[in-house]
Amino acid sequence: MVRSRMASMLSISVLLLLLLSWFTPISSHPLDPLTPAEIATVRRVILSSPIAVSSASFAFHYVGLDEPDKAQVLSWLHRRPPRRALVLARADSETHELVVDVGLAALISDRVHRGAGFPILTLEEQAAAVSLPLSYPPFVESVRRRGVALADVVCSTFTKGWFGEAGRARRRLVVACFVAGETVNLYVRPIEGVTVLVDLDEMRIVEYRDRVAPPVPKAEGTDYRASTKNLPWSKPGAVLQPAGKGFQVDGHFIRWSNWEFHLSYDARAGLIVSLASVHDAQKSTSRRVLYRGFVSELFVPYMDPVEEWYFRTFFDSGEYGFGLWASPLQPAADCPANAEYIDGYYAGQDGKPVKLPQVFCIFERNSGDVAWRHTEFGFPGQLIREVEPEVSLVVRMVAALGNYDYVTDWEFKASGSIKVVVSLTGILEVKGTNYTHADQIPAGLDPHGSLLAENTMAIYHDHFITYHLDLDIDGSNNTFVKSKLKPTRVTGGSVPRRSYWTVVREEAKTEADARVEMGSVPAELLVVNPNKKTKMGNAVGYRLISNSAPAASLLADDDYPETRAGYLKKQVWVTPYNKSEKWAAGLYVDNSRGDDTLEIWSQRTIENTDIVLWHTIGFHHIPYQEDFPVMPLLSGGFELRPSNFFESNPLMNSSATGQVYTTCTCIA
Repeated sequence: MVRSRMASMLSISVLLLLLLSWFTPISSHPLDPLTPAEIATVRRVILSSPIAVSSASFAFHYVGLDEPDKAQVLSWLHRRPPRRALVLARADSETHELVVDVGLAALISDRVHRGAGFPILTLEEQAAAVSLPLSYPPFVESVRRRGVALADVVCSTFTKGWFGEAGRARRRLVVACFVAGETVNLYVRPIEGVTVLVDLDEMRIVEYRDRVAPPVPKAEGTDYRASTKNLPWSKPGAVLQPAGKGFQVDGHFIRWSNWEFHLSYDARAGLIVSLASVHDAQKSTSRRVLYRGFVSELFVPYMDPVEEWYFRTFFDSGEYGFGLWASPLQPAADCPANAEYIDGYYAGQDGKPVKLPQVFCIFERNSGDVAWRHTEFGFPGQLIREVEPEVSLVVRMVAALGNYDYVTDWEFKASGSIKVVVSLTGILEVKGTNYTHADQIPAGLDPHGSLLAENTMAIYHDHFITYHLDLDIDGSNNTFVKSKLKPTRVTGGSVPRRSYWTVVREEAKTEADARVEMGSVPAELLVVNPNKKTKMGNAVGYRLISNSAPAASLLADDDYPETRAGYLKKQVWVTPYNKSEKWAAGLYVDNSRGDDTLEIWSQRTIENTDIVLWHTIGFHHIPYQEDFPVMPLLSGGFELRPSNFFESNPLMNSSATGQVYTTCTCIA
C-alpha cells in the first residue's frame, strides 16, 4: 500500500515536471543556442550525476544544443519539443556522450564512446600543455643553445593525427614553440627541429627530440601592429542610414527585405544559419529555402614529410572547434559602422558558461554594385536606362585558429540568392631553414615551400572548408539534378553551323549518383522540388554556383590523412537528412581513423526525399612574398541562386533593396 502510494506520488511529480517544462519559457525557439542559464543547468545536472561524482577526473569538452528532429522543429508552434543538450565529456580517460533534458533538469542518457577518436580539445588543457616545455630541462637547454631568451618563447598546440597505429590510442599532441621577443608575430620565428609530445590525460611530456637547429628567423620587419609602423592604416568610411537600419533582430531571428532566418552560435560549427525563407511577393507567402547551413569541417594539411611536419594535417573544426576560436569583432574594422552585434556562449572545461562578446555582426552592404540594369538605344531620339542598386544583408564571424584567421560571410540578396564567402588571412605557418636566398636551394631539391625571408620557408598546404547545407526548396522533399552541357554536331547540312551544345538532365537516385568532382564536366548543379511547379511547368529549385576554382585533395588514397578526409576527392555530396550526420569528418575527429566520415556513409536513396547538400571550397596554397609577414585576404565561396523558384525576377515585384545610403570618409 505504501509502495503503491509512493509510486503514485512519483508519477504525479513527473507529470508536474513535464507540465512545468511545457509552460516555462526556456527558450523562444527550439533552435536557439543554449543560454548561460541553460549551460549552468546542464553543468549542475552532470556534476551531480554518478558518472561525475565517482570519477577522479572529469572535463567538459563540448556542450551544445541537441537539436530536435526537423519535423519537431517545423511543427513546434503546435507542440514544443523537449529542450535538450548534448555533452561530450572525459571522465577517467573515457569519452562520454551525455544528453540532458534542460527543462526537466535531468540526465537522459550516458553512452561511453568505444570507437576511435576523441572530442574537441579544450582551451584549458591546451593552455596547460603549452606551459610544460618552459620548465622542462631538455627544452630549456635547446633554447639556450639557440641563443634565445626563455622569456621570449611562446608555445602552441598541434594535433598529432593518426598514422596507422593499432590498438587503443592515447590523447597526445605536439607542442611547437616560437620566439616573440621584438615582435608579436611569433609564428614566423619557429624554434625548428624540436618535437615535444604531450600526453593530455597525464598532462606530461612523454617524448622529446631536438633533431636539427637552423637559425631562428629574424624579428626585423615582421611586426604587423599599426603602432610599429610610420604609415597610418586607411581610415574607415562612415555609413549613414538616414531612415535607420533596414533589418530587425528579434532574439535569434533576423528579418530584412524579403528574407527571414534564424542565427545561432555553436562551439564547433560557429555560425549557423537556419530556417531561411524568402517572401514571394507574387504569391504573397514566405517560402522555405535553407533549413540549416554551417561549416562542417575545415581541413588544413601541410606538405612537408619531415619528422617535425608530417603530422600537421589539422581538422580545425573537429579537433579545435571552429566556433570555440571565434574572435570578438572590432567595430568599424571587422564590420562597418552600421553593424549590429550578437554575443555567443560556450561551456568551459569546468562546464561554466563563457561569454564570447560580439561573436557575430550583421550589417547592410551597399558597395556600389548593381542588382540589375538595362540601357535601351533602340528607340530613335530616346534613351531608356533603368538601374537598381544592390543592397544586401551580411552576417559575419571570424575564427582565429592559431596562425590563420577565417572570415566567414553569409550574404542575403533581395534577388533570392544566398552568397557564402570564406576569406583567409593571418600568418603563414613557416619552417626555419638554413637558406637565406632562393639561389642556395639545390636544383632538383624539393623545398616543400617558398622562401619568403631569410631562414624562413613557408610550407605548401591546403585549406578545405566543407559546408553542410540542408536545403528545403519550397518543402523538405527535394531531388538533386545535374544539368550537363553536352556538345552536339549539327547533321543534315541545312545550315552552315556544325555544332552546338544542349542540356541533358540527370536526376540522382542514390548518394553515389550525386558525388561531383566540379570542373570535370560542364554542368549546373541544382536542388529541385519535383512536387512544386511554376506556371510554366518547371520544377522549382536553387542551383549551386561555385565562385572558387575547383580544388580536390591531391593526397594518395592510402595516405592516412586522406583516409580521415577521403570525402575531399569530390566537392559535392548529397545525403538524405539525418540529424546525427552533421560532421563530414565524423563526431570524434582528434585521432580519428576515417571510419565515420561523409565518404563511407551507406548507399541510400535520395530521390524526392529530404536531402542535404555538402559542398567543399578548396585552396591549394602556394605561399608568395606578398603573403609575408601577414597575408592579405584571399577569398572563395559559392552562391545558392534561385532557378525557376520564382515566376519572374523577384526584384520586379517588391522594393527589396532596403535603406537609402550615403557614404563618406570622415576624419575627426
